[in-house]
Amino acid sequence: MGAPQFKELRRAYGFDEVAIVPGEVTINPSMASTDFSIGDHTFDIPVVAAAMDAVVSPGFASAMYEAGGFGVLNLEGLYTRYPDPYSILEELTSAPQAEVTSVLQKVYSGEVREDLIGDCVRQVKKSGAVCAVSVTPQNTKRLSPIAVEAGADFIVVQSTVTTARHMSRSYRGLIFSELRSYIKVPVLVGNCVTYGASLELMETGIDGVLVGVGPGAACTTREVVGMGVPQVSATLECAAAREEYFKRTGKYVTVITDGGIRTGGDLCKSIASGADAVMLGTPFAQAAEAPGRGYNWGMANPHPELPRGTRIKVGTKGTLADILYGPTSVTDGTQNLVGALRVGMGMCGAYTLRDLHKAEMIIAPSIKTEGKYFQSFN
Repeated sequence: MGAPQFKELRRAYGFDEVAIVPGEVTINPSMASTDFSIGDHTFDIPVVAAAMDAVVSPGFASAMYEAGGFGVLNLEGLYTRYPDPYSILEELTSAPQAEVTSVLQKVYSGEVREDLIGDCVRQVKKSGAVCAVSVTPQNTKRLSPIAVEAGADFIVVQSTVTTARHMSRSYRGLIFSELRSYIKVPVLVGNCVTYGASLELMETGIDGVLVGVGPGAACTTREVVGMGVPQVSATLECAAAREEYFKRTGKYVTVITDGGIRTGGDLCKSIASGADAVMLGTPFAQAAEAPGRGYNWGMANPHPELPRGTRIKVGTKGTLADILYGPTSVTDGTQNLVGALRVGMGMCGAYTLRDLHKAEMIIAPSIKTEGKYFQSFN
């Protein structure tokens, strides 16, 4: 007789455990459209730069828009705390690894300045770019109206885990349906990894959800608190919620897989799992234009009591154009991400990203190693 079962565990899958099955019809990659939309804005590529200070500065946000996507600026980051954030970046990137957490905690203890929020937003808008900004739930009601008044086009409400039913000691916490009524721009919310949580968030009237808890290269949430769901399974669940909500209401909510994406193959698998776009952090921290000088660190790293991130040295691997469009000088799939997506769409006969959502996927734990005896996997 077997022992009684306390709880049943379900299997969940990450990028390296699944594969996309080629379609029965193929198309030329040049015929594939990579457009995606949020609200009234349409972008050429389904790629978003994460709201990490080592990745998105006002200048990088402008460059990202020019490249076809957009970047999200952290409204609680260095750019809104210091008139000269680049000297602070220099201090962070030059600190010894053993001391960097305390340095991060120190520099992120500076007050967020409302005047600098407006300056950053206007700097992005002056370049002609769409401006998206990120805030944590506890500061959304205070900071987001300032950003919108300055011209912000999107508000991204982001924390490690976000739900529509957060219990707190606050008399009246953040209610997304109310936020959506007085913030007259699209609101994206993250992060979540389950069908139920994402569906409840969608029912508040938001315009997009970010998927992912702990998969980022600079994030240690999975180690520190043991939370997370591998990205393929998480994206599949949130995409299923989007389809259910669309069937009920006719409103299509954008699903963005956030974190853990390193290669063109990961990007393709995210879209095939149901994502409308992906959010990248560390891959863009490796761009020559990134403000982190070859380093990256997680947004939760400066937490005063429980840091959930680490500064990592990622190096500078190429320009933003190299990473997105090539030409590539490497064979590991980390450059020309958009080219890889177009080729993958062609192999599946997908004219649009929604077509790629329909591609068959299989569980394939040996997909990266089968027959690759002479290749090195680091």
